[in-house]
Amino acid sequence: MNEPYYKEVQDFYISDLKKPTLKEVNIWPCSGRSSSSSGVYFSCPHVCLCLSLLCLIGGLLGHPQCLDYRPPFQPPFHLEFCSAYENFGCCDQERDNSIAAKYWDIMDYIDPRGHKLCGTYIKDILCQECSPYAAHLYDAENPRTPLRNLPGLCFDYCSEFHFNCYSTISLLTSDKHIQECCKTNKTRFCNLLHLHDEDYCFPNVLKNTALNRNLGSVVEDHKGCLQLCLTEVANGLRNPVLMVHANDRTHRMFVAEQVGVIWVYLPDGSRLEEPFLDIRSIVLATPWIGDERGFLGMAFHPKYKYNRKFYIYYSYMDKNRVEKIRISELKVLASDANKADPRSERNLLELEEPAANHNGGQLLFSVDGYMYLFTGDGGKAGDPFGKFGNAQNKSTLLGKVLRIDVDGKSPDGKPYRIPPDNPFVSDPKARPEVYAYGVRNMWRCAVDRGDPVTKKGRGRIFCGDVGQNRFEEIDIIVKGRNYGWRAKEGFECYDTKLCHNSSLDDILPIFAYGRNVGKSVTGGYVYRGCESPNLNGLYIFGDFMNGRLMALQEDKKTNKWKKQDICIGSTRACAFPGMISSYSKFIISFAEDEAGELYFMSTSYPSAYAPHGSLYKFIDPARRAPPGKCKYKPVPVKTKSKWIPFVPRPLKKSSTSTAAIPTVSSRKAKKTPSTKIKASTVKPAPSGKKRQKIKAEAKPHKPKQEEKVAHISRTTPAPSLPKKKSFHLTRTKKLLPKKAALAKEKLEKKRNESRLSSSS
Repeated sequence: MNEPYYKEVQDFYISDLKKPTLKEVNIWPCSGRSSSSSGVYFSCPHVCLCLSLLCLIGGLLGHPQCLDYRPPFQPPFHLEFCSAYENFGCCDQERDNSIAAKYWDIMDYIDPRGHKLCGTYIKDILCQECSPYAAHLYDAENPRTPLRNLPGLCFDYCSEFHFNCYSTISLLTSDKHIQECCKTNKTRFCNLLHLHDEDYCFPNVLKNTALNRNLGSVVEDHKGCLQLCLTEVANGLRNPVLMVHANDRTHRMFVAEQVGVIWVYLPDGSRLEEPFLDIRSIVLATPWIGDERGFLGMAFHPKYKYNRKFYIYYSYMDKNRVEKIRISELKVLASDANKADPRSERNLLELEEPAANHNGGQLLFSVDGYMYLFTGDGGKAGDPFGKFGNAQNKSTLLGKVLRIDVDGKSPDGKPYRIPPDNPFVSDPKARPEVYAYGVRNMWRCAVDRGDPVTKKGRGRIFCGDVGQNRFEEIDIIVKGRNYGWRAKEGFECYDTKLCHNSSLDDILPIFAYGRNVGKSVTGGYVYRGCESPNLNGLYIFGDFMNGRLMALQEDKKTNKWKKQDICIGSTRACAFPGMISSYSKFIISFAEDEAGELYFMSTSYPSAYAPHGSLYKFIDPARRAPPGKCKYKPVPVKTKSKWIPFVPRPLKKSSTSTAAIPTVSSRKAKKTPSTKIKASTVKPAPSGKKRQKIKAEAKPHKPKQEEKVAHISRTTPAPSLPKKKSFHLTRTKKLLPKKAALAKEKLEKKRNESRLSSSS
């Protein structure tokens, strides 16, 4: 999406430094230096305007950002010209070569003495496009503010440059105002290039150890909270419980709502009007706040490209009014890759639910090709079923991690096989499907793809297990192990008698947190994507009840995990176009797309029928992958349904206290024009609050009336190609492509014709 912006900015700098129509320039120093003064009268047009704008944005301070409004990166290869920025900056080899060409174009017009005297100055100034702070140096952090032709220079450096090389100013910029008013006036020129925050001017920015000590690393605030950013990908969803991809190279995203509807989102961000699957008539879901029943899980077969199979996990009520969990297999229509065939449903497994809560809901395929199912302990509080509870009873499938082979049938008639290496296949007192036990209600599990280079960690399954009333925990699933519930909750005993049983042999979580941190864990993913290299290896998860985002980092020496908070919404860190500074509080689920980028889903109103859910993508504002590395070409898919473009919405600020969580701030910005989206099959939502996972044993949580908060809108394009007019280029006008302009003319013509016909 940012490619047009980048191209326009790139073309601007190329056009600004085209060879001027003049002969060789003689470089000679001024006869005397002009002294600077505190009070300077500016006769140059626009100078006062520029300085006032600098003062306004000065409070923003600088941060790593390139001229294409994105974070800097590590170039994959050596930079020959702007080599000072070859470890980290805003130029790849192609851009570096382009800047070098500009330099030699300029030097063609300078005499030999000027080469020696001014060559270094000119190179330094041109190479500021490669600086990790390029956007700040050129006032390009905000597309709506004027853009400098020349970068911000520190006064002493600027004075030296002007004294020795003022005649080259006409070669560096074609702006007439600078040439006329500042060519012979050092003070005016250097005040024009002055930055409000002098730590960021060149060359001071290179010497500032406070800025550059952790340059390129994930930014931490003074409390150690990791500063990440978000972009909104989808909205208007009714408790979005999951997002999955088919691993078929189409890069489609399938987003499921708790009511039993699955939508297809295309790589361009649009949604298909007709759902992939709609089984609302079967799924048991209610508008009650925090009701955990509904559509809960989905997974595509590892060989989906060839067999078109996928699997779903949902609540339903049978003919005898008994509530059950059903796991089924379905197929996608051969005639439409974006439509499931509901008539193809084949039931694999059904479990009776003794209570309405703790329904589990995760389905996934691991690297071994088998399907893993994560069931809850049956509900209520304290797992009161039987002598030791369902979770410790291996003869029941509740409170377990199950593993089955969906490609076949068992000799006893079950519509699946039991993997021969399942840990309890030879135990007559255990169900052979059981892979691990002692879990309470694991909500959201994920398979680690492994390090992109070493593949270390590949195949690990991380889960968030919701606690009773004291601790929430994160577990790594190990075959045959006991995860302790109901004997233990987190690291401590829950059932004291059972906890001290020597035969427990339980495995401890890798991390657990108490009620001072959160009340209902939502398991996440280990980041293994391409776009944000800093995040590689971080396990990112959240808490549903208080909206807290967290990360775990493994210490490779001790194999212990350290927790850090994640802060979203820092004005300084997230000053990028398209970034938003707030999110809906109730974090329902996490997801990764086919490329491995990380997302989460949340809602402001936790009811299965309220359309207040959104899908967000994580972005690291400190560093990105080099241009071109993360590009992929989605396999095209024929669509028969209408495409509905994504329209960002102003987000509502979480109304509950944020004392225990990082502050989620908001910036005022120009409102983005919005359009109405056709409702398609969405029914009017009944009143109630939105989210699937508030514990049923807890009292319903009633947030205060939510405040409307304008989210940041920075989609204004970069400047169009200048015609060498004013020094200050405004960027508030959006350029329409030719086709769009023609379409607009036709639309106006039709409107005029209709008006004439109606009036006649």
